[in-house]
Amino acid sequence: MTDTAPTGESTILGHPRGLMTLFFVEMWERFSYYGMRALLILFMTAAITKGGMAMDDATATAIYGLYTAGVYLTSLPGGWIADRLLGAQRTVWYGGLIIAAGHFTLAIPSHTTFFLGLVLIVLGTGLLKPNASSMVGDLYPEGGSRRDAGFSLYYMGINLGGFLGPIICGLLGQQLNWHYGFAAAGVGMVLGLIQYRLTRRSLGQAGAHALPVHDDAGRQQRFLKNAWKVLWLGVAAVVVVVGLGYAGIVTYAPVPLALWSGLFILLLGLGFLAWLFVYGKLSTVEKKRLAALTILFLVQVLFWAGYEQAGSNFNLFAERYTDLQVFGYAFPAAWFQSENSLLILLLAPFFAWFWVWLGRRKLDPSTPMKFALGMLFIGVGFLVMMGAAWIVVAGHKVLPTWLALTYLLHTVGELCLSPVGLSATTKLSPRRYASRLMGTWFLFMALGDLLAGLIAGRFSAHDVGEMPRIYLTIAAISIGVGVVLALFSRLIKRRLIGEEVRIASGGH
Repeated sequence: MTDTAPTGESTILGHPRGLMTLFFVEMWERFSYYGMRALLILFMTAAITKGGMAMDDATATAIYGLYTAGVYLTSLPGGWIADRLLGAQRTVWYGGLIIAAGHFTLAIPSHTTFFLGLVLIVLGTGLLKPNASSMVGDLYPEGGSRRDAGFSLYYMGINLGGFLGPIICGLLGQQLNWHYGFAAAGVGMVLGLIQYRLTRRSLGQAGAHALPVHDDAGRQQRFLKNAWKVLWLGVAAVVVVVGLGYAGIVTYAPVPLALWSGLFILLLGLGFLAWLFVYGKLSTVEKKRLAALTILFLVQVLFWAGYEQAGSNFNLFAERYTDLQVFGYAFPAAWFQSENSLLILLLAPFFAWFWVWLGRRKLDPSTPMKFALGMLFIGVGFLVMMGAAWIVVAGHKVLPTWLALTYLLHTVGELCLSPVGLSATTKLSPRRYASRLMGTWFLFMALGDLLAGLIAGRFSAHDVGEMPRIYLTIAAISIGVGVVLALFSRLIKRRLIGEEVRIASGGH
């Protein structure tokens, strides 16, 4: 491996020019995603007289959970489409077009197009998100620290978009018109597509073509024919499901749908892991590491169930119970959604350095211990929210510092758990099942998002007195899981993992 650019490669600041293409397309995609997400729950629960949909909290948060879970679930077929049919470059392009169409559909001032817009964004994000990331790796066939630095720059683009989206879309959506905010998200995606189209040639062969499954041309042709049939059947199924809802033939109740979807995902994930244990022909060492991964998968479900309160429950808390006046200016509640991305931009380099610094002194916490720290930070964040809730129960609005501190604690928890979990999945997975187990990581992440929506639905604007108790319950579960995991972390590392898993940097 080398840490320098191959001879003759066109570079910018020592990196392939294609990195800038992917940096900006991902920045604008995250701008659109987080910008719209910052408005979503507020728009659904706003009164009709204020341009909203007047949904109750339980229904709105269940829809939010289904939406965020769907984004991760569709990344699995999105990766398959790129690998087997279109290649990553074309898949990203089509994904961006579908995302933009979804945002502009939301921008239509009609409630009948609302769910269609969400479906389009979910499908488009599933095509774009995983494949843009995979092309970053393809730009660095030599590997080495230059590749790590390239991913770090790429993650800066992700978080820069995540920071700017809620600020701009939140300002337009909350202070002018909800649909202006949704339109701004669409414009952001279009800007990303324009620069992608103009600079796409800089990607070269990275993601240019799908990967053949068979060496034999005849077998490969038959495979492609069948694969296209599967794809179009999938598209037809989506059209039918959406069409039945719009025709009024089938009624989709969001809360039961979220419950049944969560149960299905849980059984699917555990069923696949059980199949690997029994029929995967794994060695004893591989089975032990798979057992460790199973523990980490289940812990992350609880982590994301707490963390994803940010866009639902915390967003409503900011709108309803937080004094948003600063120096005489009332800022939009959606602006709180920018804090996580800003904190990651500031803190991720520190954490990357800190883990390495500890490692050199043989003090680096084990992977299970880092997961435990992630759960503890999530739990402490909910203790802060319990304190804020008591102030609300007493009849007062709280200062923005309560939410700001909670987001800080949760972001630190994310940096302890999320990048470490991705690294552990790649390094603990049996090589021949690595891609499927990475998909399983995202499957359980989707389950956590669904659970987050259902938990957020337990809060009610009509029963404020219950807020402290619910926050305390979430905090107790999170801290309890963190403590148990910390107590058994050495045993898990010694008996199951066997070797340490390290991570240099991360993002989201």
